[in-house]
Amino acid sequence: MSFLRVRDLTVTFTRPGQAPVRAVDGVTFDVGSGQSVGIVGESGSGKSVTSLAVMRLLPARNVQVTGSIELGDQDLLALSARQMRDVRGRDVAMIFQDPMTSLNPVLTVGRQLVEVIVRHDGRSVAEARRDAQALLERVGIPDPARRLREYPHQLSGGMRQRVMIAIAVACRPRLLIADEPTTALDVTIQAQILDLLRDLVEESGSALVMITHDLGVVAGLCERVHVMYSGRIVESAPATGLFARPAHPYTDGLLRSIPRIDDEERGMLHTIRGSVRDVVAWEHGCAFQPRCDHAVESCLGGPPPVHDLTGAPGHRVRCPRPVHPATPATGTGRSEGSA
Repeated sequence: MSFLRVRDLTVTFTRPGQAPVRAVDGVTFDVGSGQSVGIVGESGSGKSVTSLAVMRLLPARNVQVTGSIELGDQDLLALSARQMRDVRGRDVAMIFQDPMTSLNPVLTVGRQLVEVIVRHDGRSVAEARRDAQALLERVGIPDPARRLREYPHQLSGGMRQRVMIAIAVACRPRLLIADEPTTALDVTIQAQILDLLRDLVEESGSALVMITHDLGVVAGLCERVHVMYSGRIVESAPATGLFARPAHPYTDGLLRSIPRIDDEERGMLHTIRGSVRDVVAWEHGCAFQPRCDHAVESCLGGPPPVHDLTGAPGHRVRCPRPVHPATPATGTGRSEGSA
């Protein structure tokens, strides 16, 4: 059963005197209880905006959010700002991309962690401080009693990220959203952070949404992967199926651009030509068409349909000419947000 249900989510930014920008365009996906789901794509594909929309953290002005976001039996878009503050931290929490700018520089680590526990669990400050120390120890921070008294700038990048994770899991949320949690960390710390997230999710039974541009990160962490491009999900599949048989040319290009240790030829890495700015409006065709090596005339002329990949249950692709043969999905003619 799905715990998080996102349906036809659209986020449009408006600016006086300029054309509106649709950063997220009809996105649909589900996350089951205890499931780990990855949302992958280049910078500018709409991943982080999707997560901020789920958390209701987008600015109130000049932003239009439509569709539905259901968490359990609650429609998050229908909640008031006060009701949403009760949901954040208790039912759903987020690990932000840059802990140095997400943590308050003028408050100690202990103050910021204790505040969350007191706010949502109703414990006394003394009890919350004991819990905070235990949380820092749980996420692998040495000498947690001393770290509680320190400020964010006194910690290393890896420690700050661990503090962010401790704050996010402090009240045992049922859904954890991790937005690029390993950005700017060296590979050793990245591996430690990913192992920590995996262990915390397994221990608590929380659902995890991993937002990243790195397919290598989701390979060993996520059960299902959604690939986004220009605001839409272009491919959706179980992780094993996606890596074994990528269908969308964009997904195939991302995978082929990753260096492989077992590649004996060691030739030039594959590159996706152009940039994310080279797009076609989805109303006129596939947004990836200007950069696609497989593009044909049928790629333009209307929104590309969603197809089921032949012989691969749950593997869907939004492309008129996928890398692997596909058959039309039932109800393809209607507008669908999830590939």
